Amino acid sequence: MNALRSWIARRLLLGVLQTAAVVLLVFGLTEALPGDAAVAFAGDQPDPQRIAAVREAMGLDRPAHERLTDWVVGLLHGDFGTSLTSGRPVAGFLADGFGPTLLLATLTVLILVPVSVGLGVLAARHEGRLTDRLISSATLGVYAVPEFALGVLLVSVLALRLGWLPPTAVGYGTDLLAHPAALVLPVLVLLARPVCSLARLVRAGMIDALAAPWTAHARRYGIPGARIRYGHALPNALAPATQQLARTIDWLLCGVIVVEALYVIPGLGTVLMSAVADRDIPVVQGLAVVFGVATVLLNLGADLVTHRLAPRSGAAA
Repeated sequence: MNALRSWIARRLLLGVLQTAAVVLLVFGLTEALPGDAAVAFAGDQPDPQRIAAVREAMGLDRPAHERLTDWVVGLLHGDFGTSLTSGRPVAGFLADGFGPTLLLATLTVLILVPVSVGLGVLAARHEGRLTDRLISSATLGVYAVPEFALGVLLVSVLALRLGWLPPTAVGYGTDLLAHPAALVLPVLVLLARPVCSLARLVRAGMIDALAAPWTAHARRYGIPGARIRYGHALPNALAPATQQLARTIDWLLCGVIVVEALYVIPGLGTVLMSAVADRDIPVVQGLAVVFGVATVLLNLGADLVTHRLAPRSGAAA
């Protein structure tokens, strides 16, 4: 128990340091972005006096270390700042886009876990046979297709040619759950590559676990095959897959920009694209911090689950 507590304390300390590094990195990278929000806000062909006045009103004329200090203090109090272009709190932008993005990510994960684990176990049980070859070939082929290409293909066939599904989410607003047909194509695109990678990881882990000496020893003692497969081999196979699942969820929350842009979904990806185009630095910083902290928390959770499923691998880490 003491070893587990020490391990959790080390991981939490690492998470705090990673979060601090994320905050500093986000501020430094946004400071290095080209362009000037004051120039964009001042309008077409502005005079230098107006640009200077806008910079002063926005607080952009202050030294970087002062703005960093104020921003960090605000983050500690839950204040992400105020948009430079609209004057709205950044938290409002996060609230507007969080719902559609979270809905897409949740639906994808709820389908992803059983499908990928089921395919991996099925392929491992029929190792080297037709079923295994079909699953392995299909997952390898689908994984090689980029998301944007798969999205365009699905729109062309299922939406435009066959007319089964709407090609975009235009007209549905943020209440996408009331229009499930608009979610089918985005979820299919988001599922494609994660299902392939997780299924292959589970297959490899199951094959290694079923070939281990302790598995043969358990069979000699008469333990049923189903109990060996699902009670012992599967947890060991899921340990590495858990790390990949954490990275997948992080990608679903932070990397759905292509999917949201393709299907015109008003999520966080769309908010980020608009903020970058307007050089609205506080919005970009707020989104980047949320994405970064989500990554840290997901990886901490994945480490804990992996440690519980396979304590030896967790201890080794």
